[in-house]
Amino acid sequence: MEEEYEVPSPHEHELEEAVEKERDGLTQKIALMTAILATIGALISYQSGSAQNEAMFLKNQSILKQAEASDQWAFYQAKSVKAHLDDAVASLSSAPEIKARFLADKAKEDRQKGEIQADAQKLEADSRKLGQESEAKLKPHERLALALTFIQIAIALAAITVLTRKRWLLWGSVASSATGILTATTAFF
Repeated sequence: MEEEYEVPSPHEHELEEAVEKERDGLTQKIALMTAILATIGALISYQSGSAQNEAMFLKNQSILKQAEASDQWAFYQAKSVKAHLDDAVASLSSAPEIKARFLADKAKEDRQKGEIQADAQKLEADSRKLGQESEAKLKPHERLALALTFIQIAIALAAITVLTRKRWLLWGSVASSATGILTATTAFF
């Protein structure tokens, strides 16, 4: 029983070592690129979450101001009804002291209505302003989420490149990461 052994020549041995070194060098470069992309992705994710949280906070403040304005308008209506009642009682009253008292109450209610109306209008304006600020804060979040998606695609393509040793996938990874970084930098403009 004779066994065959293949003995590589020194030239073949050198070629195999060169290919292994090249593969290891490519793997190390891709690993470094992936680590950098993961760090960039984490920063983008943080900025996106921060923008979203700030937009939600402003939207909640807007809703709170609108509720306060609604309360003021209800108070305005109550004062208006009371002023109408004071006016009706004053016009039906024959006694001058009662008539004067209800007319004075009506004048007081009318003055308070003006203050309440101004306050309600100010609260509504504040609510609209906060709503607009919320919308403005949410726009970067959408672009940052898109940028993060491109970064994640780039990381996946880099991993596939290492597994398949297909260098052309690396260019797809580089293109996707460049698109992600560009999208992230334009999110605030």
